[in-house]
Amino acid sequence: MSIYPRPVEELIDCFARLPGIGRKGAARLVFHLLGRSDEDIRVFAETMIAAREQTVFCRDCQNLSELERCPLCENTGRDHTLLCVVAEPRDVAAIERCREYKGLYHVLHGVISPTRQKSPDDIRLKELLERVGGGGFAEVILATNPDTDGDTTALYIARMLRPFEVKVTRLAYGLPMGGHVEHADELTIMRALDGRREV
Repeated sequence: MSIYPRPVEELIDCFARLPGIGRKGAARLVFHLLGRSDEDIRVFAETMIAAREQTVFCRDCQNLSELERCPLCENTGRDHTLLCVVAEPRDVAAIERCREYKGLYHVLHGVISPTRQKSPDDIRLKELLERVGGGGFAEVILATNPDTDGDTTALYIARMLRPFEVKVTRLAYGLPMGGHVEHADELTIMRALDGRREV
């Protein structure tokens, strides 16, 4: 039997399903929200719904966007011969923070992971192959995380890109093994981009 009312328990369960949040953290978030004004809660809920309803995937890079094509793909000042492949939208933001990379992106929305039953069909690999197959790219930079799943994904993509006339590189290990692109500082990302190597 729960010590909290059913609606509170259900909300705690919802928060606990989010990555990195356990039951105690979920309970803290719920009690914080319950202490807010009705207007604050309404704005929070409406903002969450609006973000879900008004966000689409860019038709080119698969990044989150409000429009059919995101501002990065629309930007004619970027290098349209350079393509950086990342696992998640937050990785794009991390690389953009260093202000060093001027090419385009492709977001996979995950990595190949046998332990989590994620196959190549579960990520945006088909879209990447179609995009590169369309021509125009001189280099594809594989910027997945330097961990087992990230390396597996990078090696698989490199093998799939062999038939295309494109240079395939991997971020240098300026990023620590087991680390994640989104947590790296700008200098580390800049060094990793500068030291990338062909796969």
